[in-house]
Amino acid sequence: MDVLFETINVQDLLSSSESPSSPLSAPDLRLLISRLDAHSLRIKSTVQSYLLSHHADFSSLFSQCSDVVSKSDHLSGDIVSLLNLISDQPIEADVERIIREIVDKRREAREKKEILDFVGVVLELDRKFGVVRDHMKNGRVVEAAEGLRELKEAVGLKGNSDSEAAVEGDPVVYGILKKQWTDCFEEIQDFLLRCMESAVQFEEEGNAVHIKHELSIDGIDGLELYTVLQALNVADILDYGLAKVADLITKYVLNPIISCRATPSFIEEMNHEAGHVSEGVLKMVPSVDPKGSKVDGELMYSYIVQIIEFVNKFLCFHNGSWMCCFGRLTWSRMSDMIISNFLSKVVPDDASKLAEFQEIRKLTIDFETTLKELMFISPSDGKDEKLSKFADNVEVHFASRKKIQILAKARSLLLQCNFSLPQDYITKNSGINKEEHAENIPNHVVLLFSSEKCVVSEAARQLMELVHQTLTDVCLLPPKVGLEFYHTARNALVLYEAIIPVKLQRQLDSINQAAVLIHNDCLYLSQEILGLAFEYRPYFPSSVKELAVFVDLAPRFQLMAEEVLQRQVQLVIYNLNQAIDGAYGFQNTHQMKQFESAKFCIDQVAFIIEKVHIIWEPLLLPSVYEQSMTMILEVVFSRIAKEILLLDDMAAEETMQLQRLIQLLFEHLSSLLEPLLAVDLSGTAQEAIEEREYFILSIRKLRKLAELLDMPLKLITAAWESGELADCNFTPSEVEDFIRAIFTDSPLRKECLFRIDNSNIR
Repeated sequence: MDVLFETINVQDLLSSSESPSSPLSAPDLRLLISRLDAHSLRIKSTVQSYLLSHHADFSSLFSQCSDVVSKSDHLSGDIVSLLNLISDQPIEADVERIIREIVDKRREAREKKEILDFVGVVLELDRKFGVVRDHMKNGRVVEAAEGLRELKEAVGLKGNSDSEAAVEGDPVVYGILKKQWTDCFEEIQDFLLRCMESAVQFEEEGNAVHIKHELSIDGIDGLELYTVLQALNVADILDYGLAKVADLITKYVLNPIISCRATPSFIEEMNHEAGHVSEGVLKMVPSVDPKGSKVDGELMYSYIVQIIEFVNKFLCFHNGSWMCCFGRLTWSRMSDMIISNFLSKVVPDDASKLAEFQEIRKLTIDFETTLKELMFISPSDGKDEKLSKFADNVEVHFASRKKIQILAKARSLLLQCNFSLPQDYITKNSGINKEEHAENIPNHVVLLFSSEKCVVSEAARQLMELVHQTLTDVCLLPPKVGLEFYHTARNALVLYEAIIPVKLQRQLDSINQAAVLIHNDCLYLSQEILGLAFEYRPYFPSSVKELAVFVDLAPRFQLMAEEVLQRQVQLVIYNLNQAIDGAYGFQNTHQMKQFESAKFCIDQVAFIIEKVHIIWEPLLLPSVYEQSMTMILEVVFSRIAKEILLLDDMAAEETMQLQRLIQLLFEHLSSLLEPLLAVDLSGTAQEAIEEREYFILSIRKLRKLAELLDMPLKLITAAWESGELADCNFTPSEVEDFIRAIFTDSPLRKECLFRIDNSNIR
């Protein structure tokens, strides 16, 4: 039969081997048709042969098909008969009812079975709760704890409290079971805690800790402490059970040892009948000094290890997990007490003693290693190595302590300094006596970048000494500590800038010694700061040298000095202008009342200038004093000259009085002017020279004005034409207005005004 399923390749039936895509010729088509016919006949012959050879099989197949058809016809007839019977006598309602009853009965039976099973489970759980309580009453606390742990899973609880109430929709009995478990848990917890309180007792009067291994409680005799701890561990409340014990041991045992107020003494009491230790007693023997003396680190660590070994033996029974639990409850507070009462106090105050601290560091590391061996602290958790980490960072702690001390000292001296000088200082250090007594003044300093000397406050001098001492230590200390000291020195300097202007705010708003001292302090600090880099930076550790900068602080103090000085100068000028304003423009001085008023103003101006001279001259740098006084006097002389030249009408007697007032002013200030006019200007800044020239011009102008008040018109005109008045800083308009105010209108006055107006003097 394979011939039926073979594919016919038309190309094989052709004789030519042309391409399949080429068209067929007529002979080829006839050949193809004949070969296809032959192939068809061969297929038919094959099929016929196959059918004849399998005749019996096909006959059996057809017979079975006939039987199936007949049976299906018979079944169809039966179904039709059944349907006819049902339709004639309907019973589907009864069948449906019976089926429903069967389903309901089965469901009820299943539900009753489930209820019975559930009741059985509840009864079993209730029985187990009763067993747990019986175990507790009979002292079998470990079995009770284990049973309670199994019941916890059975009732579906996760925590150890009643916070997990029954879920909404659950049977009420679930909530009852959970509450029953919670009540049972609280009972066993309370019982075990009372056992711990009975086992571990603190005798405050005798300073002793008693740990009993056999207990009698609630009528239960012979209950062992080891069994109680096992029950606490099974119930997962060992932390809770040991918490109070750990707290009391820390308070009454470890705290006195660490603060060196007591020493431990250990006693073991044997039960001779049972042949084992029944009680351990730890007595605390008070030290001779009840307030505690200097802590001996080696002895303290030894005592603490003995106490931990005592706890490990009598309380934790050499159980590593129990000891670890006790350590977690105790170590944090104990390590903090050791740091605060011992390690922090033995941190060296001097950099040269840092090496001596290494012995304490070794003792501390050995102490923690021993605690790890006792399982008191975790061998793998680095967080428990608090003491060794503190000891390893002693340089940081040393730097931190010194930083606090240095800044506290700087702040204290800045707050306590009153910026005042002795009463006899001014008389000893003014004028010609200044240089004679300069060497005897402790706060008389020489500026680094100037040959001049000035007086600074005690605060500035001590602050700079503190900074020098700190930077000297930077050169000797390790880089990490040295960097901290460098920042501390900078911060100490900044404290002056932060504290003094606030503390002396009222003094800065008035003319006094304190303001002048602040100005001098700022000049002194700015120049000292500039010298710090040259003095210390080459000797700093390399890492500190890369970061050390001082030059940024110097301009801040220089600016502060200039601001304080300018504030003082402006206050003086304001007071002088207020005094000059009281003269009312020096008008009508020929009248006695007006003359007295003007004279009082001149006296007041002289008094203010003399007061400023007394305050400034002994304290300020000579160049600063001369520059400031020159500025003030130039303002005064220019203002008085301007006021007089603004008068539009002056009587003959009035000119005489004005002349007297000007002469009176120069008489008052003669002792002050002579040193200022005799100053050598070599090496002085151009700005200061210009200010001094204006000052000299103002003096010459005012003095010349006094002469003009008593000079004939022709001489005044001649003085202008000769350039004498122009050299005294008079302008043509001022001279013309002055002539008009003094002399009445006349041909001579017109001639003189014309000559002045057409003069080439500029």
